[in-house]
Amino acid sequence: MNLVKQLGQFPDEKRKEYFSTLPNYANGRFQNVLATPALLEGESMTKALFNSLCKVENTSPKSALPFVITDLKKLSPEENVLIWFGHSSYFIQVDGKKFLIDPVFSGNASPMPGSIKAFPGADYYKPQHMPDIDFLLISHDHWDHLDYKTIQELKNRVGKVICGLGTGQHFEYWGWNPEKIIEKNWWESIDIAEGFRITLTPARHFSGRLLNRNISLWTSFVLKTPTKNLFLGGDSGYGNHFTEIGEKYGPFDLAVMECGQYNEKWPYIHTLPDQLITEVQELKAKNFIPVHHSKFKLSQHAWFEPVELAAKNAEDNNQPITLPVIGEKVDLDQLENVTWEKWWEEYW
Repeated sequence: MNLVKQLGQFPDEKRKEYFSTLPNYANGRFQNVLATPALLEGESMTKALFNSLCKVENTSPKSALPFVITDLKKLSPEENVLIWFGHSSYFIQVDGKKFLIDPVFSGNASPMPGSIKAFPGADYYKPQHMPDIDFLLISHDHWDHLDYKTIQELKNRVGKVICGLGTGQHFEYWGWNPEKIIEKNWWESIDIAEGFRITLTPARHFSGRLLNRNISLWTSFVLKTPTKNLFLGGDSGYGNHFTEIGEKYGPFDLAVMECGQYNEKWPYIHTLPDQLITEVQELKAKNFIPVHHSKFKLSQHAWFEPVELAAKNAEDNNQPITLPVIGEKVDLDQLENVTWEKWWEEYW
């Protein structure tokens, strides 16, 4: 596979001319709401890379992870469900519309063959298992969220792509019809069908598919449907944007929250375990599902630590949490009073 092609493309001059008029764009780059260094002050990338070579216990499961085989093509149209595929990839069918978020089904979270492989059992679902998708949502262009091989296999079965500014340039470069692509800035909304509105909301992160950092926008989404109000979080460190989103668009029936691949060396770009419940509460979310874990090793914590701490902290704070196995149906109409098994405990 052509690595140069996978890299995508810089925004064209027309896009950059428009970006330069925006308050969250300066010096040719998109900006976070808060100052967001990639690493903790005093740390260096060399030191961080060296630390990543140190031996850490339990960074991979001891055996293949469990998964449920759900036939997505045979769902009843009346079902309102969310199905998580590991890491940050998930499918939502709600009020008759089908959404696919950040699908990564190639088996890798890197362009380099054989690197950052999916854990055994975490990679059952492939593009061929997906039904026709009304809306493909991409939170940002990192390799573990925008997977070239996956989206190319889905090209002819997607109605519209919704993404942050600049990300659409990749899709156009890869041969997608520009009329299928909707790019927006934070706080902009799109009425996508009767009773359906998607709003792009801030995240505290960064973008880039190799060295070209922040030339496209990273985002979270608010999905308002005729019967549901959902927060679909992309990667994000803690910041004041959670309170603002909650005040403007909450309360939410369910929030999809990043909880893994954190490190004390980069505390601004990923949520740390003791910040997660605060974010959920500031969003005014009645329930949440933790994602960004249990498929790829992208940090030096034990593979199960993100979901284990998310479950513990939720319990300690009486915060309802949703903890499905990969592929298991989450009934969006029955989120209350559901008991979820701590499935990860058997795979330490």
